[in-house]
Amino acid sequence: MFFVEQKERIEVPENIKRILKKELGEHKVLDDDMDRLLYSYDATRIKMMPSVVVIPESQEEVQKVVKICYQEGIPITPRGAGSGYTGGALAVKGGVLVSFEKMDKILEIDEENAIARVQPGVITYRLQQAVEKKGLFYPPDPASYKFCTIGGNVAENAGGPRCVKYGVTREYVMELTTVINTGETIHTGRPTLKDVAGYDITRLLIGSEGTLGLFTEITLKLIPKPKASKTVKAIFQDIAAVGKTVKDIFKAGISPSALEFMDKLAINAVEDFGHFGLPRDAEVLLLIEVDGHPLALEEEIKEVARICEMNGATVEVAQTEQEANKLWEARRSLSPAVSKLGRVKINEDIVFPRSYLPEALPELREIGRKYNLKMVNFGHIGDGNVHANFMISGLDKDELARVEKAVEEVFDLAIRYGGSITGEHGVGITKANFMKKMFKPQEMDIMRGIKKVFDPQNLINPEKMGL
Repeated sequence: MFFVEQKERIEVPENIKRILKKELGEHKVLDDDMDRLLYSYDATRIKMMPSVVVIPESQEEVQKVVKICYQEGIPITPRGAGSGYTGGALAVKGGVLVSFEKMDKILEIDEENAIARVQPGVITYRLQQAVEKKGLFYPPDPASYKFCTIGGNVAENAGGPRCVKYGVTREYVMELTTVINTGETIHTGRPTLKDVAGYDITRLLIGSEGTLGLFTEITLKLIPKPKASKTVKAIFQDIAAVGKTVKDIFKAGISPSALEFMDKLAINAVEDFGHFGLPRDAEVLLLIEVDGHPLALEEEIKEVARICEMNGATVEVAQTEQEANKLWEARRSLSPAVSKLGRVKINEDIVFPRSYLPEALPELREIGRKYNLKMVNFGHIGDGNVHANFMISGLDKDELARVEKAVEEVFDLAIRYGGSITGEHGVGITKANFMKKMFKPQEMDIMRGIKKVFDPQNLINPEKMGL
């Protein structure tokens, strides 16, 4: 499941390469071995070599590529930044990989209507910086926000720390222009707050992992930028108390703008990585951010601190913006820091309903102990999204067998509590075999039926999501 091999690679015939080069230009069609190698992997480190890489610069060029490939029975794989953790942007069957790196324009920021129109290759951080200069705010902030793309975010329905209050990418997508199998475009959604005409095709496309079509233009909702924020660091020695604290904060009517946790191994990995001043002896650390009007913040932050202390935590409130930024920099450093704990990182992102966190978190930790594995847990605890990481050598057959069993138990645990096998990373190829754990055969058939309507030949990002 973790070391998937490319079993079949469909090569693009030389005559089709010539047609693509004629239609797009020689410099936009790459078939050199070294060029293709650069597009053959993502954050999973699994390698799937495309036959050809195409780098379009316009919607019309995407349409030409899709039309040519579909007529010739050539698989098409869309790719943003290749920052995904499940192999969603890998050319499993070879064929043509379409990289959107050159379609990276912010087409419009409409301050009056609070919307932005962008091409799919726009980097998330760049959009956030651009809209914040105008007093606006685009909340979704995946850990890779400084290099991931909006198109990839929409394809995966990406989340991030702020989504506990503001919602995931889906809540901000108003319109999509998508190239479908015929090379034609469909336009779905409206730049309005209300629209109930017909099926909501836009929401069907969001989170479809590039399996239904290729996005070429995206309209996003923006909101006013929060006036102020405060951050609390809460140190716990009992993981069950962390789950209860999260429940209690929401019961008190407080909606944190971020509520993150990291366990002891994660804390120490971050400290080894960047020396942020985190307490190495803590079993669990909560980082809680509250934003809004400055006057309301003071009362809310006091209540958050009181709830944490009531559940046995030692609490510190960041007194300056610099202190708060340092804490969030530590959180952002988690992924690279944890990667240093083993040669291979098996990174899962399960979700539990918040009400079950006090029971689920200790059980999750026990799975790592049961299989004698180095397991690092952290994530967006405010919305129940836990990143369970197994750090392994990748060379020991016994270890690989143990981690496969452990991951299956992690998924079973999430499903038993009414949760999901993935909250934001998506299914891709690494979780494809586990879809049957979450969905009945009839439900999988419905999804395959939807896929067939959009992609009757199964050529658009094939072999993803278990479809």
